[in-house]
Amino acid sequence: MIPVRPPISAIIPTYSALRYLPACISALQAQLGPADEIILVDNASRDGAAAWARCHAPAVRLLELPQNLGFAGGCNAGFAAARGELLLLVNDDALVEPGCVAALTEALRASPNAGAATGVLTFSRRPDVVASAGIAMQRDGVATDLHLGLPVSRLPAAPVEMFGASGGLALLRRELLADVGPFPAEFFSYLEDADLAWRARLRGWGCVLAPAARARHVYSASGGQGSPLKQRLLGRNRLRVIIRCMPEPLLGQCLPSILRYDLLALAYAVASRQPAIAAGRMAALAELPQLLVQRRAIQRRRSAPLETLARWLEPAPSPLAALRIQRQLAAILSPVDRRPETGDRRPETRW
Repeated sequence: MIPVRPPISAIIPTYSALRYLPACISALQAQLGPADEIILVDNASRDGAAAWARCHAPAVRLLELPQNLGFAGGCNAGFAAARGELLLLVNDDALVEPGCVAALTEALRASPNAGAATGVLTFSRRPDVVASAGIAMQRDGVATDLHLGLPVSRLPAAPVEMFGASGGLALLRRELLADVGPFPAEFFSYLEDADLAWRARLRGWGCVLAPAARARHVYSASGGQGSPLKQRLLGRNRLRVIIRCMPEPLLGQCLPSILRYDLLALAYAVASRQPAIAAGRMAALAELPQLLVQRRAIQRRRSAPLETLARWLEPAPSPLAALRIQRQLAAILSPVDRRPETGDRRPETRW
């Protein structure tokens, strides 16, 4: 007998992305059952997304927020309203491919110790190339998109365990959030999923990659190095994740690599006259007293052995290797879609 899966609440946080919503919602609806639901969380969009949903997608539960709370706040509002036992996060500019939801639910069902399953985001213009297959964590504190640039044909054939799920395409157990809490709303956008992945690992929750669960993602071009908002949020949230989540023995071991990375980032900020890179880090340091309080609360609940956590920390690449990755990404994205920065986008890279 085929097991009956728990009901799913699919949560789509959106901000002025009306042009993507019809295809995104239609593809999801084709894979959900009568006990499931889609929750569209509108972050005070300016393009009439909420009005369109009321008129053209009446089966979708619409949450209209009075202001833009970013990806983190939008998802949290969806979590609070969701009725399902499983919580599916999908980017508003992602188009799930046939079998995506089934592959995620089967991977999670077969992994009882996992709190999350993550899918594979591919480039909308290059669906044969991986944009992200979840989160990998490096010893310099950088959260990277796993398998970025890898041909889809080289993905593993069966689900495999990995560090954490990308918020762009993830299936979460409600029990996970009940245990570790939702996204940190104060992050607004960027790296909130890395923070959640760390907190899940600290509590002993696993995460599994479902390689057959795929979605084509419209990769943001303007959210790259030239966006001051993104630079600031990434710089700030990077230090927040490290301070809050990395256990003290591992932090001590990784500190030289972390400092090297941030010193190089600051040197780049000065050389390229991009002060937002430094401003984000300074904002995090100004929050240090609060972050240390949060750290103590998070670390006090750690149940996973340090050696288990250490195995998930990958060596940091050299600056030249990192530059090659960025050039590879630029080549994939040329030509690119030009979109305004909204503060509600998933990161291309997790600097």
